[in-house]
Formats: sequence, C-alpha cells, structure tokens
Amino acid sequence: MMATGKAKPRHEVDLEQVGKLVEELERDLETIRSDSTAVQRLKDEVQTLKNVLGSPVRRHHWIRDGLQSIRDVFETARDTAVADGLKGSQYLAEIGRILGM
Repeated sequence: MMATGKAKPRHEVDLEQVGKLVEELERDLETIRSDSTAVQRLKDEVQTLKNVLGSPVRRHHWIRDGLQSIRDVFETARDTAVADGLKGSQYLAEIGRILGM
C-alpha cells in the first residue's frame, strides 16, 4: 500500500464535553472570593477557552492547548484553597479524559 502523505489526525476533543466543563468551571469560579493570581489566571484561561469555543473557526489544537493551560494552573495550585474550592482533582481527571491521557 502506498502512503497518502496525510498524517494521522490527533485525538479530536469532544467540543460538547469541553463546553460543559467550561460552564462548570465558570460557575465554580463565581463562588470563589479570592484575589490570588492563581484564581485570576484560572479565570483568564477559562475565558480564553470559552472564546475559542465560541469562535466560528474552532481548531482542535487551540482547544487542546486551552485545556492543557487550565490543567497546568490546577497542577501548580493543587495545594491551595483554589484547587480545593474548585474540586481540582475532579477537573484534572475530566480534562485528562477529554485529552485522552
């Protein structure tokens, strides 16, 4: 068989699941009363991902990058009240599942 020259597509994310995750994160972030940089960074990353999802041009790699950025914030804030108040381990698991990790 001859190769077609096309690369095997990476795991495409389920946009509906990502949208639900973003909605849940937004709701939880509204309940957090903190001025910490970790909370603000998480809010910024969630808003960025929401904007990408709302864009007419949705590139899966942009969405994957956005999810990874949110995951990174949770990883660095794992021992803080941010992670505890936002069910950090649940979000980490869900993001990992969506990303196929």
